[in-house]
Amino acid sequence: MSSLSPDATGAPQSGTNEGAPDGPSPRSTGRPRLFKLLGPAFVAAIAYVDPGNVAANLSAGAEYGYLLLWVLVLANVMAMVVQYLSAKLGMVTQKSLTACISDRFDRFRRGGRPARLAFWGQAEIITAATDIAEVIGGAIALNLLFGTPLVLGGVIVGFVSLVMLALQGQRTQRTFEAVIVAFLVVITVGFLAGVFVTGLSIGEMVEGIVPRFQGTHTVILAASMLGATVMPHAVYLHSGLVRDRRFNTRDDAGMRLHLRATRWDVGGALVLAGTVNIGMLCLAAEALRGVAGTDSIEGAHAAVEAALGPVIGGMFAVGLLASGLASTSVGCYAGDMVMRDLLKVRIPILLRRFITILPALAILASGTEPTWALVLSQVVLSIGIPFALIPLVRLTSMTSIMGKWVNNRILTATAWFFCAIIISLNIALVYLTISGQA
Repeated sequence: MSSLSPDATGAPQSGTNEGAPDGPSPRSTGRPRLFKLLGPAFVAAIAYVDPGNVAANLSAGAEYGYLLLWVLVLANVMAMVVQYLSAKLGMVTQKSLTACISDRFDRFRRGGRPARLAFWGQAEIITAATDIAEVIGGAIALNLLFGTPLVLGGVIVGFVSLVMLALQGQRTQRTFEAVIVAFLVVITVGFLAGVFVTGLSIGEMVEGIVPRFQGTHTVILAASMLGATVMPHAVYLHSGLVRDRRFNTRDDAGMRLHLRATRWDVGGALVLAGTVNIGMLCLAAEALRGVAGTDSIEGAHAAVEAALGPVIGGMFAVGLLASGLASTSVGCYAGDMVMRDLLKVRIPILLRRFITILPALAILASGTEPTWALVLSQVVLSIGIPFALIPLVRLTSMTSIMGKWVNNRILTATAWFFCAIIISLNIALVYLTISGQA
């Protein structure tokens, strides 16, 4: 097995393990089976079915039926490209996106450290906003299921996420992934159960794939749906998950195998997440269209229960609870990675979990309307989108970073086009929200 190092330009060569964490190499000299390489994308996909998605998708379906179905289809295609690039960067460089960004800042003779700290500051705000949404979503679910007070529900969500985060580590990485995937299955069943009862209007679904709007409010909803789908912390996280898996690519053939597995991983995970999101919109379009009070998760749950019965309503709440629990654990994982790479400081992840849950508990204790807090968190996340996407596309398009695995021109052009759409819609969401039109 050849030892591979950067060439004279600094570009990693095939099979690079440059920057890989110290640790034992796999004992087997044979090629790993493709299915054993799957997993990181399914963890990152949790960000695509979090409580923010629930609020946006239900509102869109209840108010406009299938009109904005095309937004979810487009967002899912965009997400596949973005998440593949994130995983590819982690695979080739054996570094996370935030670590690569940190390295670029550290090359500056002047202003590198302040710039790195400023970037960390915005990334930390983004992860905090993510955590607020997830904890609030889980607390709402516990309230719906058991009547648990929201603050106590937030504490319970935080405690369960602590237990889940204890599984995250070098020797337990696969266990952590397995638990998250199990939650993803629960989320899928919980949110899609109602669709089997209501059925689907295939004709309206076909019409809904055609891009169009009906007034300013549909633009706002589309931006909210997109902002709740492509999320900065998921972009940062995926490259770190690949790095922490310690994949050993060995040579060109090994790298090609790993990248092929990554495409399957991303495709499978986001098709599943996209199906859940589309199912939520379809459920609302069939059962909640025109029903008053569906602009909040609690109101939507009550309408689902009234229209489809307590069993479906209960499964919906269980799906929401699983979404909150899994999402907050994954979000804390992302926050730990951001701090480690950009601030170059690492605190115990369980201590971090305790600290980061406090803002969410404060919001719940203040009596703020929970769904409004979820919407506001999506606006904050929208501000962070360019800081994640622009460096990702730029880095994966640089031969000095990616070597022979650099993006081809078609992939680069597609990625920049998608970035422009995502960033434009998120800017529109922020503007309309601040101007009071949202």
